Amino acid sequence: MFEWLSDPNAWASLLTLTALEIVLGIDNIIFISIMANRLPEHQQAKARQFGLALALISRLALLASIAWIVKLTDPIFTVFDLGISVRDLILLFGGLFLLYKGTAEIHHTMEGHAEDGGPSRAAATFGGVIMQIMVLDIVFSLDSVITAVGMASQLPVMITAVIIAVGVMLFAAGPTSRFVQNHPTVKMLALSFLILVGVALIADGLHFHIPKGYLYFAIAFSVAVEMLNLAASKRRRRKEGAAGH
Repeated sequence: MFEWLSDPNAWASLLTLTALEIVLGIDNIIFISIMANRLPEHQQAKARQFGLALALISRLALLASIAWIVKLTDPIFTVFDLGISVRDLILLFGGLFLLYKGTAEIHHTMEGHAEDGGPSRAAATFGGVIMQIMVLDIVFSLDSVITAVGMASQLPVMITAVIIAVGVMLFAAGPTSRFVQNHPTVKMLALSFLILVGVALIADGLHFHIPKGYLYFAIAFSVAVEMLNLAASKRRRRKEGAAGH
Protein backbone atom coordinates (compact mmCIF):
# COMPACT_ATOMS: atom_id res chain seq x y z
CA MET A 1 0.00 0.00 0.00
CA PHE A 2 2.87 2.39 0.82
CA GLU A 3 5.21 1.29 -1.98
CA TRP A 4 4.47 4.54 -3.84
CA LEU A 5 6.34 6.50 -1.14
CA SER A 6 9.62 5.39 -2.68
CA ASP A 7 8.56 6.19 -6.24
CA PRO A 8 9.71 9.66 -7.45
CA ASN A 9 7.09 9.61 -10.21
CA ALA A 10 4.36 9.05 -7.63
CA TRP A 11 5.59 12.06 -5.62
CA ALA A 12 5.59 14.21 -8.77
CA SER A 13 2.02 13.06 -9.49
CA LEU A 14 1.04 13.82 -5.89
CA LEU A 15 2.39 17.40 -6.01
CA THR A 16 0.84 18.14 -9.40
CA LEU A 17 -2.50 16.56 -8.51
CA THR A 18 -2.67 18.30 -5.13
CA ALA A 19 -2.13 21.69 -6.80
CA LEU A 20 -4.82 20.92 -9.37
CA GLU A 21 -7.25 19.72 -6.69
CA ILE A 22 -6.74 22.96 -4.73
CA VAL A 23 -7.38 25.03 -7.86
CA LEU A 24 -10.49 22.97 -8.66
CA GLY A 25 -11.64 23.47 -5.07
CA ILE A 26 -11.56 27.29 -5.23
CA ASP A 27 -15.05 27.50 -6.74
CA ASN A 28 -16.25 25.03 -4.11
CA ILE A 29 -14.89 27.26 -1.31
CA ILE A 30 -16.56 30.32 -2.84
CA PHE A 31 -19.90 28.57 -3.11
CA ILE A 32 -19.74 27.15 0.43
CA SER A 33 -18.69 30.55 1.83
CA ILE A 34 -21.50 32.43 0.10
CA MET A 35 -24.12 29.87 1.14
CA ALA A 36 -22.85 29.76 4.74
CA ASN A 37 -23.02 33.56 4.95
CA ARG A 38 -26.79 33.32 4.46
CA LEU A 39 -27.02 31.74 7.92
CA PRO A 40 -26.86 33.42 11.36
CA GLU A 41 -23.26 34.21 12.31
CA HIS A 42 -23.02 31.50 14.99
CA GLN A 43 -23.87 28.81 12.40
CA GLN A 44 -21.61 29.95 9.56
CA ALA A 45 -18.36 28.28 10.66
CA LYS A 46 -20.21 25.03 11.40
CA ALA A 47 -21.84 25.10 7.94
CA ARG A 48 -18.46 25.66 6.24
CA GLN A 49 -16.85 22.80 8.17
CA PHE A 50 -19.80 20.51 7.53
CA GLY A 51 -19.80 21.40 3.83
CA LEU A 52 -16.08 20.67 3.45
CA ALA A 53 -16.48 17.42 5.38
CA LEU A 54 -19.16 16.42 2.87
CA ALA A 55 -16.80 17.42 0.06
CA LEU A 56 -14.09 15.13 1.46
CA ILE A 57 -16.51 12.22 2.00
CA SER A 58 -17.98 12.53 -1.51
CA ARG A 59 -14.53 12.68 -3.11
CA LEU A 60 -13.24 9.65 -1.18
CA ALA A 61 -16.44 7.71 -1.89
CA LEU A 62 -16.11 8.39 -5.61
CA LEU A 63 -12.43 7.44 -5.59
CA ALA A 64 -13.31 4.17 -3.88
CA SER A 65 -15.71 3.52 -6.76
CA ILE A 66 -13.13 4.29 -9.42
CA ALA A 67 -14.28 1.53 -11.79
CA TRP A 68 -17.79 2.92 -11.69
CA ILE A 69 -16.53 6.45 -12.39
CA VAL A 70 -14.89 5.34 -15.62
CA LYS A 71 -18.22 3.92 -16.82
CA LEU A 72 -20.00 7.21 -16.11
CA THR A 73 -18.82 8.45 -19.51
CA ASP A 74 -20.67 5.67 -21.39
CA PRO A 75 -23.77 7.08 -23.17
CA ILE A 76 -27.11 5.98 -21.73
CA PHE A 77 -29.24 7.68 -24.41
CA THR A 78 -28.81 9.86 -27.50
CA VAL A 79 -30.26 13.29 -28.30
CA PHE A 80 -29.67 14.70 -31.82
CA ASP A 81 -26.70 12.35 -32.32
CA LEU A 82 -25.25 13.47 -28.98
CA GLY A 83 -24.59 10.61 -26.57
CA ILE A 84 -25.61 11.61 -23.03
CA SER A 85 -23.94 9.85 -20.09
CA VAL A 86 -24.58 9.95 -16.33
CA ARG A 87 -21.60 12.30 -15.99
CA ASP A 88 -23.12 14.62 -18.61
CA LEU A 89 -26.44 14.71 -16.74
CA ILE A 90 -24.72 15.51 -13.45
CA LEU A 91 -22.68 18.29 -15.06
CA LEU A 92 -25.78 19.74 -16.79
CA PHE A 93 -27.80 19.66 -13.57
CA GLY A 94 -24.94 21.16 -11.55
CA GLY A 95 -24.34 23.88 -14.14
CA LEU A 96 -28.00 24.89 -14.23
CA PHE A 97 -28.10 24.87 -10.43
CA LEU A 98 -25.04 27.18 -10.31
CA LEU A 99 -26.63 29.55 -12.84
CA TYR A 100 -29.80 29.68 -10.75
CA LYS A 101 -28.01 30.16 -7.41
CA GLY A 102 -25.58 32.75 -8.77
CA THR A 103 -28.39 34.78 -10.34
CA ALA A 104 -30.62 34.48 -7.25
CA GLU A 105 -27.80 35.55 -4.90
CA ILE A 106 -26.96 38.55 -7.11
CA HIS A 107 -30.64 39.53 -7.02
CA HIS A 108 -30.80 39.24 -3.23
CA THR A 109 -27.57 41.21 -2.81
CA MET A 110 -28.58 44.02 -5.16
CA GLU A 111 -32.10 44.25 -3.74
CA GLY A 112 -30.65 44.52 -0.24
CA HIS A 113 -32.77 41.81 1.42
CA ALA A 114 -29.85 39.54 2.28
CA GLU A 115 -28.26 42.11 4.57
CA ASP A 116 -31.21 43.40 6.58
CA GLY A 117 -32.55 40.18 8.02
CA GLY A 118 -35.39 40.10 5.49
CA PRO A 119 -36.95 37.12 3.73
CA SER A 120 -33.68 35.96 2.18
CA ARG A 121 -31.91 35.38 5.49
CA ALA A 122 -35.01 34.16 7.31
CA ALA A 123 -35.61 31.54 4.65
CA ALA A 124 -32.04 30.22 4.89
CA THR A 125 -32.04 27.28 7.31
CA PHE A 126 -29.01 25.22 8.30
CA GLY A 127 -30.47 22.06 6.76
CA GLY A 128 -31.44 23.85 3.54
CA VAL A 129 -27.97 25.36 3.12
CA ILE A 130 -26.28 22.00 3.79
CA MET A 131 -28.53 20.29 1.23
CA GLN A 132 -27.57 22.85 -1.43
CA ILE A 133 -23.89 22.48 -0.54
CA MET A 134 -24.25 18.69 -0.75
CA VAL A 135 -25.71 18.87 -4.28
CA LEU A 136 -22.84 21.02 -5.55
CA ASP A 137 -20.26 18.96 -3.65
CA ILE A 138 -21.30 15.96 -5.76
CA VAL A 139 -20.78 17.94 -8.98
CA PHE A 140 -17.46 19.43 -7.90
CA SER A 141 -16.33 16.06 -6.56
CA LEU A 142 -17.08 14.37 -9.88
CA ASP A 143 -14.98 16.91 -11.77
CA SER A 144 -12.21 16.63 -9.17
CA VAL A 145 -12.17 12.84 -9.15
CA ILE A 146 -12.23 12.51 -12.93
CA THR A 147 -9.23 14.85 -12.98
CA ALA A 148 -7.51 12.66 -10.38
CA VAL A 149 -8.21 9.50 -12.34
CA GLY A 150 -6.72 11.08 -15.45
CA MET A 151 -3.63 12.41 -13.63
CA ALA A 152 -2.56 9.48 -11.45
CA SER A 153 -2.72 5.72 -11.69
CA GLN A 154 -2.31 4.83 -8.00
CA LEU A 155 -5.33 5.10 -5.70
CA PRO A 156 -3.27 6.00 -2.55
CA VAL A 157 -1.76 8.96 -4.43
CA MET A 158 -5.24 10.17 -5.42
CA ILE A 159 -6.61 9.79 -1.89
CA THR A 160 -3.61 11.62 -0.36
CA ALA A 161 -3.93 14.50 -2.84
CA VAL A 162 -7.66 14.87 -2.15
CA ILE A 163 -7.18 14.86 1.64
CA ILE A 164 -4.42 17.50 1.44
CA ALA A 165 -6.51 19.67 -0.91
CA VAL A 166 -9.60 19.55 1.33
CA GLY A 167 -7.37 20.35 4.34
CA VAL A 168 -6.13 23.48 2.57
CA MET A 169 -9.72 24.36 1.65
CA LEU A 170 -10.77 23.96 5.30
CA PHE A 171 -7.97 26.29 6.40
CA ALA A 172 -8.86 28.88 3.72
CA ALA A 173 -12.66 28.74 4.06
CA GLY A 174 -12.90 31.05 7.10
CA PRO A 175 -10.66 33.88 5.79
CA THR A 176 -12.24 33.57 2.34
CA SER A 177 -15.74 33.81 3.82
CA ARG A 178 -14.89 36.87 5.92
CA PHE A 179 -13.18 38.62 3.01
CA VAL A 180 -16.09 37.99 0.66
CA GLN A 181 -18.61 39.11 3.30
CA ASN A 182 -16.71 42.33 4.09
CA HIS A 183 -16.34 43.38 0.44
CA PRO A 184 -19.65 43.43 -1.49
CA THR A 185 -17.86 43.97 -4.81
CA VAL A 186 -15.77 40.83 -4.19
CA LYS A 187 -18.96 38.93 -3.38
CA MET A 188 -20.47 40.09 -6.68
CA LEU A 189 -17.31 39.01 -8.50
CA ALA A 190 -17.42 35.63 -6.75
CA LEU A 191 -21.05 35.15 -7.78
CA SER A 192 -20.07 36.00 -11.36
CA PHE A 193 -17.41 33.29 -11.14
CA LEU A 194 -20.08 30.80 -10.07
CA ILE A 195 -22.12 31.69 -13.14
CA LEU A 196 -19.00 31.31 -15.30
CA VAL A 197 -18.31 27.89 -13.79
CA GLY A 198 -21.97 26.96 -14.33
CA VAL A 199 -21.70 27.81 -18.04
CA ALA A 200 -18.50 25.73 -18.28
CA LEU A 201 -20.22 22.75 -16.61
CA ILE A 202 -23.17 22.96 -19.00
CA ALA A 203 -20.79 23.17 -21.95
CA ASP A 204 -18.91 20.11 -20.67
CA GLY A 205 -22.19 18.25 -20.26
CA LEU A 206 -22.97 19.02 -23.92
CA HIS A 207 -19.48 17.78 -24.97
CA PHE A 208 -18.26 21.28 -25.72
CA HIS A 209 -15.10 21.50 -23.66
CA ILE A 210 -13.92 24.95 -22.54
CA PRO A 211 -10.23 24.68 -21.56
CA LYS A 212 -9.86 25.31 -17.83
CA GLY A 213 -6.94 27.65 -18.55
CA TYR A 214 -9.31 30.14 -20.18
CA LEU A 215 -11.56 30.14 -17.13
CA TYR A 216 -8.71 30.49 -14.67
CA PHE A 217 -7.13 33.30 -16.71
CA ALA A 218 -10.44 35.20 -16.75
CA ILE A 219 -10.86 34.68 -13.00
CA ALA A 220 -7.24 35.62 -12.22
CA PHE A 221 -7.45 38.77 -14.38
CA SER A 222 -10.71 39.86 -12.72
CA VAL A 223 -9.29 39.21 -9.25
CA ALA A 224 -6.14 41.22 -10.08
CA VAL A 225 -8.25 44.17 -11.26
CA GLU A 226 -10.45 43.96 -8.15
CA MET A 227 -7.40 43.86 -5.85
CA LEU A 228 -6.09 47.03 -7.53
CA ASN A 229 -9.51 48.65 -7.05
CA LEU A 230 -9.57 47.68 -3.36
CA ALA A 231 -6.03 48.98 -2.85
CA ALA A 232 -6.93 52.28 -4.56
CA SER A 233 -10.07 52.58 -2.44
CA LYS A 234 -8.08 51.95 0.74
CA ARG A 235 -5.53 54.64 -0.18
CA ARG A 236 -8.33 57.07 -0.99
CA ARG A 237 -9.97 56.49 2.42
CA ARG A 238 -6.62 57.04 4.16
CA LYS A 239 -6.12 60.34 2.31
CA GLU A 240 -9.66 61.47 3.15
CA GLY A 241 -9.09 60.53 6.79
CA ALA A 242 -5.82 62.46 6.89
CA ALA A 243 -7.44 65.48 5.25
CA GLY A 244 -10.26 65.35 7.80
CA HIS A 245 -7.78 65.74 10.65
